[in-house]
Amino acid sequence: MNPAEAIPAKRSSGRSETPPGPKGSLIMGVMRDFNRDTLGFVTRCRDYGDVVHTRFLYVHAYFLYNPTDIESLLTTNAKSYRKARSLRSPFFYRLVGNGLVTSEGDFWRRQRRLAQPAFHRQRISSYGDVMVQYAERAIAGWKNGEKRDLARDMTRLTLEIVVKTLFNSDVSNDADHIGEILTSLVKPFASQATLKWILDNRLPTPEHRRYFRAVSEIDNIVFRMIAERRASGYDEGDLLSMLLQAQDDDGTQMSDAQLRDEVMTLFLAGHETTALSLSWSWYLLATHPEVEQKFHDELAGVLGGRAPNVSDLPKLKYTEMIAKEAMRLYPPAYAVGREAIEETEIGGYPVPKGTQLFAFQWVTHRDPRYFDEPDAVKPERWSAENSEQIPKYAYFPFGAGPRQCIGNYFAMMEVVLLLATIGQRFRFVLDPEHKVDVLPVLSLRPKSGIKVIIEPRMNAN
Repeated sequence: MNPAEAIPAKRSSGRSETPPGPKGSLIMGVMRDFNRDTLGFVTRCRDYGDVVHTRFLYVHAYFLYNPTDIESLLTTNAKSYRKARSLRSPFFYRLVGNGLVTSEGDFWRRQRRLAQPAFHRQRISSYGDVMVQYAERAIAGWKNGEKRDLARDMTRLTLEIVVKTLFNSDVSNDADHIGEILTSLVKPFASQATLKWILDNRLPTPEHRRYFRAVSEIDNIVFRMIAERRASGYDEGDLLSMLLQAQDDDGTQMSDAQLRDEVMTLFLAGHETTALSLSWSWYLLATHPEVEQKFHDELAGVLGGRAPNVSDLPKLKYTEMIAKEAMRLYPPAYAVGREAIEETEIGGYPVPKGTQLFAFQWVTHRDPRYFDEPDAVKPERWSAENSEQIPKYAYFPFGAGPRQCIGNYFAMMEVVLLLATIGQRFRFVLDPEHKVDVLPVLSLRPKSGIKVIIEPRMNAN
């Protein structure tokens, strides 16, 4: 059966009524159901159709499940929307300020234009050796039979790499401390759809004070690095140097405050997305021996025991497919949201101004209409031939359209190089005493980590 025919498409044409959807309770709407089982709830909502109406207290939201509507939201009709309300909360704004993730309109276009040269492929490719060197250093002390939390290890490793490539600074001694701060900063977002969060959002609670103190601690680190670089005037070959040198057409440059916001955005996104993609890739490899064997066969054939480099990327095709399949099943960003800034239309339904709209990678990436055996781990679906059959907006781990993640090439390069570097030396067996659960907060995290037992590869050097 063609996967596109597995579920009948429920689309409307020229309708004027509100889309169907779960009613929820009189006051709270669907808030309790959403918070009780977020991923299950947004998956079940697909049964109502491709455009689904929901209500969170007084906030109305549409859930979108069809690639055509997702394309309209993110690309073809992007001018009718801005970032969703959840990304404009005082919490999130204090964290990333007016950076690329949150800024809008002309200011966003200016910042994107100024930042783009820093992410030119040639520039990003120069960081490949740093990624491999840091990975080799991280695993140098790993021992046979040792138990480790790969989620923690990958977070630490990618944090060290992003600080080196962003600031040309080594924070290996402080990585765990900085990682703990960053982890604490995402905790408030786990409850952002609850009544308590909506009410507490405007109150100086102890939890909020701790949150803002943690942001200030990160601020001090970032502003210090910016000040030191401005004072030295040197081009360190890192992303901060590129951002400092960036000039608009009229010669103006970013202020320290603007630099801080962009750096904080890159700081968070630059290690979080990659760490999660790596963690879930190792999880899939540990639970699917046949995929793991093909992965090791490719590493042996392409690398023959030597360290990988950027020139190997085109040949590490199966390794890249594993990463893509991990991001399909466990997308680091499991939802993307927008708010209508004018009355518009989507899927044949009117969209009133102020409506929140969400597309869920978690659901669309697992939709049998677009993916054959959607719950199966099949890296081969990402071969050049097979991937052509997948609708473009059925797979969007980095978002899509004009606001697609600026660091997507950086992230993919890093994931493939780190998988190859570590995979040559070790394989991982899941700790039978540990259960891996999914936690949807700002990103799709393993709730209590991914704990494994280390096994050296027999043919590793």
